[in-house]
Parts: sequence; structure tokens; C-alpha cells
Amino acid sequence: MHVTENIRIAIRGLSANKLRAALTMLGIMIGVSAVITLLSLGDGVNRFIANEFIGLGSNLVFVMPNIEPGQLEATLTMADSETLADSAVVPDAAGVAPVFFHSTDVQYAGSSHDTTIVASTPDYISVRGIDMALGRFFDDGDYNGRSRVAVLGSDTVEALFPDDVDPVDAEVKIRGITFKVIGVMEEQGGTSFGNRDDRIIVPLTTARERLFNTRSQTTGEFLVDMILIQAVSNEAVDDVVIDASDALRQSHDIAFRDEDDFLVLTQQDFLSAFGQVTSVLTLFLGAIASISLLVGGIGIMNIMLVSVTERTREIGLRKAVGAKRRDILGQFLTEAVLLAIMGGLLGIGLGFLGASVIHQFVPELDTSITINSVALAVGFSAAVGLFFGIYPASRAASLHPIEALNFE
Repeated sequence: MHVTENIRIAIRGLSANKLRAALTMLGIMIGVSAVITLLSLGDGVNRFIANEFIGLGSNLVFVMPNIEPGQLEATLTMADSETLADSAVVPDAAGVAPVFFHSTDVQYAGSSHDTTIVASTPDYISVRGIDMALGRFFDDGDYNGRSRVAVLGSDTVEALFPDDVDPVDAEVKIRGITFKVIGVMEEQGGTSFGNRDDRIIVPLTTARERLFNTRSQTTGEFLVDMILIQAVSNEAVDDVVIDASDALRQSHDIAFRDEDDFLVLTQQDFLSAFGQVTSVLTLFLGAIASISLLVGGIGIMNIMLVSVTERTREIGLRKAVGAKRRDILGQFLTEAVLLAIMGGLLGIGLGFLGASVIHQFVPELDTSITINSVALAVGFSAAVGLFFGIYPASRAASLHPIEALNFE
């Protein structure tokens, strides 16, 4: 029997019991939509994390202290930053910016706002790829002169200043010290690493002398929380990592086989680490959604067994007039697979709807559906129909013609 004839008979059989067929397809439809929606969610999280790191800047290398349990102080100092900024030590570095973070209250005209103070050097703006919306960033004169100047994020401005007040040239108080606002950064958006728009950037020289005690209690050196290095190109990132690691091991007097007291990481390192987590998350979500498909497949098997019982005499008649075992097997397998595919196609539409709803509630997540997830879901649904249709089809094909004709 031809495939087209099998499909025609299957459609006629399904049309005879529309409600039953619809309810059977519902299980597959829910399973496919769940797979597509959850896979799109996992892919969206992956893209979101990738965009987060891209937004931090380009060709960045992060040097951070490797703090052991019980260690009270960080291991990076301003001297380390100056070493890494030497073009003879790290020739492929386009810029180096030491960074110190601290959370505190900021006041303006009776308004108070808790935000993050970022203390760094003039190179910070280029290393991080920051654009200014108003005013300017602090320069070498401000840095070397320990000027009390500040650059604000857009959310900080919104929290502190009325709409009719120009923040540039206004004065804010940080820990009781007056700072002049010289610029406002372009809106950058919040990230999983903190809201980049809710912060104040001040010269590191000013911060360590007027705001915070950043000196080491043991060595007296000025400590920093992180050193950002921007490589001249993406291809030079690995060379920067090697040169920075060698320079810090030498300056920290680390023996050949001893562990580093610092970490040198690239944006790709962070992406790989988070990618492993999100891949497991996506796999877990897909496995949960696949349970729905499994339940839908069991529903197909159940309905097909009922269909075999109802059409026993029809099977016997077909065999009596010459239908072979493979004809009966193909007929019922076609019906089972058709049920699964139709449910899968409806599930695709429901999956698109689910992904759109997630994007509406969480705009930061790009939950666009990929061809791979659609192909996987539909292919899996067809496989489910085939797998769970084999037993009913085999049972139908194994019926003896005489017994089938005498079935009541």
C-alpha cells in the first residue's frame, strides 16, 4: 500500500473520532510547546550572558586577587597596576585601569541615595568603552590634582536630582565630602554584575585620600579590587594574559611551583564558565519538557490500542482480501505518526506564543525561536509517535484474519 493511501486512510480514521484525536494531539502539542519554550529560554539566557560580557568592554582582561580562606586583604596593589601599564612589561596592552569599589550614601539637597562608588584612573573610560551623555570624564589633571570631581550614572542622576535640575556643575556629598559633578554617562543598562547606570566614578587618588582607607595593614601599599587591561586586539588577549601573569608572579615573588595569589581571566573565560552552567540548565529544562512528550506518547499508544480493538473486523477483512502484514503495520504506524506530527505543528505555534510571553515579561531575554529547536521538537514528536505506535501497529498486523472477522 502506498504512503499516500496510508495517509488518506489515517486522516479518514482520525476524522471519524475528531474529539478523541484532538485530545490525543493535545498531549503532544503541550510537550512540543514546552520543549520549544524552555529551549528558547535557555538560549535566551546564553545570549543575555554573552551580551553582558560584551557590554563590559572589548578585548578585556580581568586581574583579580585570589583570596584564600581566612585571608583578610586583597593581593593587588597600585604598584601592580603601574607594572602592568609599563609597555615594556605588557606590550599588547592598550590601556590599564585599576579599580576600587565601595558602596555608600550620596546626598544632594536633602536627597540621599545608596550607590556604588567606583574609584579608578582616567583610562577607565576608554578601557570600559564608556560614552558621556553630558559633561566630561575626569582627566590626568583631575587625577594628579586629587580633585573632588565625580561622574554619575543616569540612574544615580534620576535618584538624586529633580527633572528640572542640570546635574553638571552641581555638588553632591560623598561621606560628608563635597564633590563637583563634571559629567553624566550614557545609559548602559543593568547587568547581572550590577547596575552600570547606578554608580559614581571618582579619581582613585581622591578616593584613597579623602574617602576610603585603601592601604594594606601589613605593607602600607594602596590596594585595589581589580585591574582591567584592554588588549590592542582580540588576537592579543592571550599574549596579554601570559605577560600579565609572568609580571605579577615576578613582582609578588611567587616560587616556580607555588599557586598564584591572583587570577587573570578573559571575557571568554567568564563566558565559558557561565556557558557550562547555562548548558546544563538548558539540558535540564529540555529534559523536563520531554516528560510532557513522553506522556503524550503514552496517550497515542493508548488511543491506537483502542483503535485496533475497534477496527479488528476491518483489519480481518483487509487481510482476507490480500493485505499483507506490512500493509497493516504501515497503516497504523502512519496514523500514530500523523497524530504526533499534527500535534507537533500545533505545538510550534504554542511554543512561539510562550516564548513571546516570556520576552514580554522579561524584555532583557531574547527568546527568539531557532530552527534547531523547532526541528528537534518536531523530530522528537514524530519519533515519539513512531515509537509508541509500533506496539499497537504490530498487534494489529499480527491479528489472524479468521479471528479478526469473528471478533465482536
